[in-house]
Amino acid sequence: NAEYMGDPRVNRLPYSIKVLLECALRNCDEFNFKSADVEKILNWEQTSKESIEVPFKPARVLLQDFTGVPAVVDLAAMRDAVKKLGGDPNRVNPACPVDLVVDHSVQVDASRTLDARERNEELEFKRNYERFEFLKWGQGALNNFLIVPPGSGIVHQVNLEYLGRVVFDNNGVLYPDSLVGTDSHTTMIDALGIVGWGVGGIEAEAVMLGEAVSMVLPEVVGFKLTGTLPKIATATDLVLTCTELLRKRKVVGKFVEFFGPGVESLSIADRATVSNMAPEYGATMGFFPIDQKTIDYLRNTGRDEAKLELIEKYARAQGLFRTYDATAQADPVFSGDILELDLATVVPSISGPKRPHDRVPISRMKADWNDCLKNPVGFKGYGLAPETLDKTATFTYNNTEYKIGNGAVVIAAITSCTNTSNPGVMLAAGLLAKNAIEKGLKVLPYIKTSLSPGSGVVTKYLESSGLITYLNQIGFTLAGYGCMTCIGNSGDLDEPVAEAIQKADILAAAVLSGNRNFEGRVHPLTRANYLASPPLVVAYAFAGTVNIDFETEPLGKDTNGQDVFLRDIWPSRDEIQMFVDAHVRPEYFQEVYGRISKGTDRWNALQAPTGTLYAWRPESTYIHNPPFFSSMELTLPKINDINEAFCLLNLGDSITTDHISPAGNISKTSPAARYLTERTVQQVDFNTYGARRGNDEIMARGTFANTRLKNKLLGGKEGPNTLYVPTKETLSVFDAADRYQKEGRQLIILAGNEYGSGSSRDWAAKGPYLLGVKAVIAQSYERIHRSNLVGMGILPLEFRAGENADTLGLTGEETFSILLNGGNLKVGQDIDIKTSKGTTFQARVRLDTDVEVEYFKNGGILHYVCLLYTSDAADDLLCVDLGGRRIIKKK
Repeated sequence: NAEYMGDPRVNRLPYSIKVLLECALRNCDEFNFKSADVEKILNWEQTSKESIEVPFKPARVLLQDFTGVPAVVDLAAMRDAVKKLGGDPNRVNPACPVDLVVDHSVQVDASRTLDARERNEELEFKRNYERFEFLKWGQGALNNFLIVPPGSGIVHQVNLEYLGRVVFDNNGVLYPDSLVGTDSHTTMIDALGIVGWGVGGIEAEAVMLGEAVSMVLPEVVGFKLTGTLPKIATATDLVLTCTELLRKRKVVGKFVEFFGPGVESLSIADRATVSNMAPEYGATMGFFPIDQKTIDYLRNTGRDEAKLELIEKYARAQGLFRTYDATAQADPVFSGDILELDLATVVPSISGPKRPHDRVPISRMKADWNDCLKNPVGFKGYGLAPETLDKTATFTYNNTEYKIGNGAVVIAAITSCTNTSNPGVMLAAGLLAKNAIEKGLKVLPYIKTSLSPGSGVVTKYLESSGLITYLNQIGFTLAGYGCMTCIGNSGDLDEPVAEAIQKADILAAAVLSGNRNFEGRVHPLTRANYLASPPLVVAYAFAGTVNIDFETEPLGKDTNGQDVFLRDIWPSRDEIQMFVDAHVRPEYFQEVYGRISKGTDRWNALQAPTGTLYAWRPESTYIHNPPFFSSMELTLPKINDINEAFCLLNLGDSITTDHISPAGNISKTSPAARYLTERTVQQVDFNTYGARRGNDEIMARGTFANTRLKNKLLGGKEGPNTLYVPTKETLSVFDAADRYQKEGRQLIILAGNEYGSGSSRDWAAKGPYLLGVKAVIAQSYERIHRSNLVGMGILPLEFRAGENADTLGLTGEETFSILLNGGNLKVGQDIDIKTSKGTTFQARVRLDTDVEVEYFKNGGILHYVCLLYTSDAADDLLCVDLGGRRIIKKK
């Protein structure tokens, strides 16, 4: 118990750092965790400025199916490898609780009909039968492994409402709940006072197998909230404002901890919206300490009363319980200047059209949109010529002629755990729909409207309130319980709409209550994508365009011919709260989550194989034994120098994991489609890359297949192609990489700032590994992606400050040579890179901890862990202690 140490430094620590301290104290065995690690954390005020490394062992791991399937595939392949190397495959098992929620597979194929959910789930099972069958094998074969079946909800909302423990009771030993998850938005759980953040699937697998996370002790930015939100503002407006402010503060790699009297005025659902978007403002976490609102939320979501008493007593005894009244504790010490926000200054906003941190107040939206049309091509510009600004396209839909222009809304989706976990904004959407319908307003029928909440509880309170009737009337019918539009599973647009957009090159828009709007993510035909609160999603559906000033332009006319403005139908916060109080009930949570352990009819009907080892089926195009362990031996691999490597891609700034990792639908002209066609798979059955993440052959072919990828080797032209330098041919990225590998040539990638930003997709590292990439040289990296590159044995290198490929005169048509000293690199070491054109420059090795150096020397984290599980059977390997971690080395 940290409180009993009597050390005055404890009470000065941020609450999030206290959780790291408790973990180090509880696990201190002078092997994995040393007393020196405890001292480093106690001395956080100084050590957080010095990039000091400490271990952390999360209590559990959270997976969603897109990242969970490849994790289970790797475990199955590792079991094969351990047996091949003479070990016991049964040792390959989760060492801590692992929860996998199937939420990424369902798509909005059907919408605007009352049977849309049933049709979408039926198609989901048809498309993903092999994946689900494989997962069900894992559920039976692996210990400590819970699956929340398809149709149950979105992973982070299920985590918040059901899986979150707050305090673990492990055979009478109490300790804080904590986790890592294979999705960036794992941070949503921070709203409950639970320390959790997103990691790559590669790192999560190591935690599952008993390894501690090696992390740099972070700075903690204090964000003080005062006042209360205005009556017209929502939690979505708040998080978009926080995202904008924190992006300017530059909080990448840092914790953000919220405090101040304004926190007390926010519900847990409001806080969860803010915590959810920590990846968008760049932080590792957006943390709210445990307080009375936490206990109240647990009670309101149907948790056991006896456990609530234990949680509160424990949190108070451990110094983890925050109060905001007259007896409130002194604020902790934070890193640097305190960031402050008066909640009363928050105004209705949306964010876009290409990035989540580009907030636009609704009052400025029309002007901003028209500026974006004319601005040079960039994050806030499309570079349209003056004569194309007002172009339109006419089409016939259901025997009626319609006209659309730039800014036409063709997708309006209430989606994503970011907002659907918040009853306030969901009921606000229903109330706005009710008010609009009663005024006589209608939504244009060609707009693809959908409702995809993160929990069946949402349906319960929408039905109880009667508001679901109004949402149904305007096409926001229940499409399924999953991420859906938020992750690009938006389904096809109706053919007349899609054809009109393509023929006239209309700059169409999507408005969604999601957390990501990177170009090409939501739908290939919506080049403008805006994040908004659920009621604003409904408002833009009524408007039919983002080119509107809600202050001066009406949404339509009422039954008496009078103009109806948004202000006329916007529900007040008081009215919304009345509906929350009346219709969000604990018994709904108990009923919905009481069914989890029973499974669904479709899930229970699945016939899955059994046994310790998975019986791989060579003909499967969904599940394939990956080659990661195929050449593995009991000796450590030799790390060779990079000699005369060609540049596969020369990329600019803000290349996201959406650009790198296979995502969305499989294009019929892609290498992945060619692979499937060769195996007699029909185009209608291609499914998405996400659904096929368990097949490395397809994922390698889909790496860098994003149609919006801009490659300087091709003059910045968009598309999934590159220059095959030896012959100057333009090929798909996969075909070029395949030819390079067959010729025995090594590859590197050049990139700009924020390389790998976005979701924590392990295939954004596994894919380049399979393409033969040995190193990436970038100006800067997103935290999780850099870690994933290391985990796959790809060396992340960073240009020196003020330098990049352009300033150094690098075109990407050179070859690159890098001396790696047999893998004996040092943390933060500068190394020389020589090019075939005679240029020599330095780059910094972005192996940030001693453990990462060891991972790299082992060929990646998977090889490292596999050797660890086989080490008892190996004569030439030794498990040694290095800074609190177990490292495999030669004897």
